[in-house]
Amino acid sequence: MALTLMEGNEAIAWGAFDAGCQFFAGYPITPATSIYSAMLQLLPPEGGIVLQGEDEIASMGYCLGASMCGHKALTATSGPGISLYSEHISFAIGSEIPLVIVNVQRLGPSTGSATRGADGDIQFMRWSNTGGLPAIVLAPVDAADCYTLTIHAFNLSERFRCPVFIASNKEIGLTRESVDFDALEKPALVERVVAPEGQPYLPFRPSPDSEVPYFLPIGGERISRQTSSTHGENGYITTSPAEISAQIERLERKLVSAVDSYSFHEADLSAGADTLVLTYGVSARAARQAVNELRGKGQAVSLAVLKTLWPVPTALLRQLAQGHKRVLVVEMNLGQYSREVQRVLTGHEVQHVGQMDGVLIKPSQIKEAVHA
Repeated sequence: MALTLMEGNEAIAWGAFDAGCQFFAGYPITPATSIYSAMLQLLPPEGGIVLQGEDEIASMGYCLGASMCGHKALTATSGPGISLYSEHISFAIGSEIPLVIVNVQRLGPSTGSATRGADGDIQFMRWSNTGGLPAIVLAPVDAADCYTLTIHAFNLSERFRCPVFIASNKEIGLTRESVDFDALEKPALVERVVAPEGQPYLPFRPSPDSEVPYFLPIGGERISRQTSSTHGENGYITTSPAEISAQIERLERKLVSAVDSYSFHEADLSAGADTLVLTYGVSARAARQAVNELRGKGQAVSLAVLKTLWPVPTALLRQLAQGHKRVLVVEMNLGQYSREVQRVLTGHEVQHVGQMDGVLIKPSQIKEAVHA
């Protein structure tokens, strides 16, 4: 495609297509609907399937069924839709069903302002399931990120057999900008590992060299079981504390223990800087401008942009903050990620710079906070 003008939502659709996505189901909701529209243009001509469910709950269920049959599946919504997805998200986490979920966030709470952006769902996505188990959440900055991180999201979903969130927002999803696809590094594709032939299949027993079970599609020649209830390695419902704890602890361990391998970020650190500006999402654009303007006046300031938010990339945060006295966390909410940074960086002064009023954070606000 070379140099192309497109919005972030379209870039997500192209990323899904190039990742091998074969199924999309969703329900129209501002500001995520153009992902649905783009998938409708991309998938059917290539034999893929696009469905509009009667509501968000049904749409999510369609995606789970498609994934259990072996297809790479995508759904897209905004905050109110994530609320309705939550029971199926719990099912996907507990039953290890690969899936990519795009959340084009809009200003909340409740149904909020459909045409205003925010990062108000950051903690919501982290605690999106009834078991309190971890989820992977990736946060793009621009349309190019939307494309690349969508491919990474599918790869992580396949690798760990889990749902993966893309935490976009209205300002990223509906902003049209140039994307040079020839200059982007397309990640190599990852596929879920199918159970080897000639041995009994236990759908929730981890493979010998990982914490992730082999996969078999529902409806194939070999029997595979699924249940939304607590289960043992064989997929049958159990109330055994030992079996339950083993499965739940593995679900947490398989993601948290490997987070260093997918801690996507950008770092632009300045020698001798006392302050690190730490941010994610669309606020990274204002942060970049603010840091450049401060440096233009001779002030040393560091910048780091997180693109993996959950599980918290603890080792990365500590590495980025090393040598800095103060960390300014810039985000479009009242401090949802700042609290995590404070928890991890106990030896640093951590300050929050943000708001939740439908207005983008300005470079001038960030500069004022640096000088404060």
